[in-house]
Order: sequence, then C-alpha cells, then structure tokens
Amino acid sequence: MTGNQYSGNLVEKPQLNSETPIRVGAEFAGTFLVTFALFVVGTLGQVLYGANVFFVAVATGLAYAAGSALFGRVSGGHFNPAVTVAAVFTGKTAWLEGIFYVIAQVLGAVASAAIVVNFLPVSKTVTSSMWLTSAVNGFEAGSVSNSMLSQASITFSVTMAIILEIIAGLIVVGAAVSTLRQNGEADKQHVLYSGIAYGIGAAITFPVTGAGLNPARSTGIAIFAQNKGLTQEPLQQLWVFWICPILAAAIVALVIIITNMIRASYASKLAASDSQEEDLDFVESDEVVYSSESPEYSSEKDSEEAEKIVEQSDAEQPLTSQEQADAEVSDEKSKSKSDSDKGIESD
Repeated sequence: MTGNQYSGNLVEKPQLNSETPIRVGAEFAGTFLVTFALFVVGTLGQVLYGANVFFVAVATGLAYAAGSALFGRVSGGHFNPAVTVAAVFTGKTAWLEGIFYVIAQVLGAVASAAIVVNFLPVSKTVTSSMWLTSAVNGFEAGSVSNSMLSQASITFSVTMAIILEIIAGLIVVGAAVSTLRQNGEADKQHVLYSGIAYGIGAAITFPVTGAGLNPARSTGIAIFAQNKGLTQEPLQQLWVFWICPILAAAIVALVIIITNMIRASYASKLAASDSQEEDLDFVESDEVVYSSESPEYSSEKDSEEAEKIVEQSDAEQPLTSQEQADAEVSDEKSKSKSDSDKGIESD
C-alpha cells in the first residue's frame, strides 16, 4: 500500500516506512523530556518548595503541551501508551508502528527516571523516600496523601484510584486522539487540548494516586523507586496504572468508531435520498416528449422529409405523350360540355 486505504470502517495504513524510525525517535525524545520534567517536579519541587495540587497540575499540562509543540507534527505527540492504543484502534496509527511507539515511550520514561533518581542528593536526614514519595504513583499506603490520611486512620482505596484514573484517562486520551489527523499527525489544537486535558487529569488524580495518567511515566519511576524505603513498593501497584489508562483508551476508541459509523450511515442515506430526488425530477408526467436529439424524433422527422421529397418529385416529373393526348381530349370534352350548358341557358 502506498497510502491510506479504507476497508469498511477501518483504515488500512502502511505498517512501516522510511519515516517510521524518525517518528519512533520523536516519541522516545518527547516522552523523555515530558517525564523528566514531571519527575523533577515530583521530587525536587515537592521537597524544596512543597509543590501543591495546583502547581503539579499546571506543570503537568505545560510539560505535555511543550512536548506536543516540539514533536506533534512528527509523530503525533502521543508520549503515552494509552493514546497510542486509541490511535491504533481508530486507524490513525498502524498497529506495528504503534508497538514501536509504546516501546520507545517506556524506554524514554525509564531513561529520564534513571537520570533523576540516580542524581538525587541523599543523606541520613534526607533519604530517597523523601524525594520519591510524590514522584511515584500509588494508592492506599502508596498515595501521596497517605501521611496525612493515616493520622485519621483512613486511606484512598484501590477502587477510588481506579475510578479516578479511568475518568482522567478518558479526558486525556479523548483530547489527544480527537486532535490527531487521519494520517496520525497532530493538528493545530493538539497542543492546547492536550495541555488542558493533562492539567485537569493531574488535578483530579494527584491527591489520590500522584497523577499517573500515563503507563510509561508510572513504569519509569516505579522501576527506580523500588526498594528505596517507600511505604508501598511501586511495582506492586503498577498494574492499576496500566489497566486504567488502556481501558480508558479502549472506551474512547469505541466511542469514536461508533460515531464514525453513524456518520457514515447518515451520509449514505442522505446521498441515496438525493439520488432518488434527482431521478424523480426527470419524470414529471406520463407524456413522452421527444427532444431534438432523441432517435424517435429523428426518425419521425426523416419520414416527413421523405414524403415531402416524393410529393415534390411527383409534381416536377414531366408528362408522357399519351398522358398529354388524354389531357387534351379531356379538355375538349369539358369545353363542349360547357358550350352546351351555355346554349341551354340562352334558350
């Protein structure tokens, strides 16, 4: 295939081409930069100046918006396996290229987490757990609000974490995929909508889960925060931060597919209705009207012209000698009869 080809309601796209390495590289670089910013905010920001929900939401939105502005025209600016899954389901990204996207995203997040975690200054009074508590994603004992909630003997349950992550995932994935063109590139609204969606998602989920929203982001920091003295080991709760965004992606993709099918069906019915109206315009009455170009009119006109030619030919044809003699006799008889009638009238 050399371009997008439609098969039913799905779009068959080339699986790999010469631009695939460039797009995959853009996803790696974009995810690296975005997650690096998020990890710095979650570690240094929390410890040094006590980052709150508003600060985290704004920083998250700006980080994804900046990444989309840099790489959106190259790869679509996914930076999130959930967005890639929805793009694959809706035909905006080929499935094989989508696999490479997800691998690049996870590797980018792992690389950024490795740099941030390994360069954090630690001591006996400032431990790794102090830096990483707000950077990792978790619930119950792993929640960023656990220290405060534990004083009241309450926690944010896994059910609440799942619900909030799915709702935030719907917002994030819906905004990202709806602003992707059919060829997979980001349109002009992608930067703005993605930034706003991630900001809202972070504001919803940060107090409960630390604002996962992105399986690659959650995986990168969980790997290097493991065995760092946290209240809850991040890898044990990582499954929630993969299942929820992917489920949200499937829901968004299903809604988009159904919407496209309804639009296609409506457009088909509308086209059929217009076609029937055009056909009815040609049948205004039962009378047959011949146009100057119709074969019936031509044959009728030819017949009339032929009769005229025959009559004209008969009128112009000269009389034979016998016919002339008969005509003279007939004229004499008419004249005699006329004279006889005149004599009778005079008597």
